Amino acid sequence: MAFTRKHKESLFEQYSQWISESQAFFVMDYGKMTMRTIDDLRSRVRNEAGGQLHVVKNTIFKKALDKAGYSYTTGFAGRSIIGFAKDNAPTMAKVLNEACKGPVFEFKTGYLDAKSLSVANIKSLAELPPLPVVRATLLGTIAAPASKLVRTLAEPARSMAAVVKAHSEPEAAVAA
Repeated sequence: MAFTRKHKESLFEQYSQWISESQAFFVMDYGKMTMRTIDDLRSRVRNEAGGQLHVVKNTIFKKALDKAGYSYTTGFAGRSIIGFAKDNAPTMAKVLNEACKGPVFEFKTGYLDAKSLSVANIKSLAELPPLPVVRATLLGTIAAPASKLVRTLAEPARSMAAVVKAHSEPEAAVAA
């Protein structure tokens, strides 16, 4: 099916909009794809990662990348399907990485904050713990020195109280 110039221009504008609105996007190759497979993945991307998944025309998408100032060398040969993450790139990478474990999808490249990512970088991003876990770990790391300081400052008073208690108890036992 041939695309008209007007349709290509509308695709270009749509791709440019998706690129500008996304914190990250991940380019994958798809083979042995069925509509059920793609619909399931689109649903997971939308529900779990809050993103979008689209099949794109490589030449038009590369022109949109050029316009947005992205540099690319590889990743746009063959068929491309792209997952766009508006705000939660690690979750999107995690969802897409699970899909790439099967025979249908395979990562080609990705971009995070306009910087190119290799397949290894995408998989590392996918292995990051969820944001609440990272926040809890950071909070625990920050709070640990403060709690140690409080224990250190309270220790002399605790020792003094133990000495006073030890001296007061034998006298109470003798008086009785």
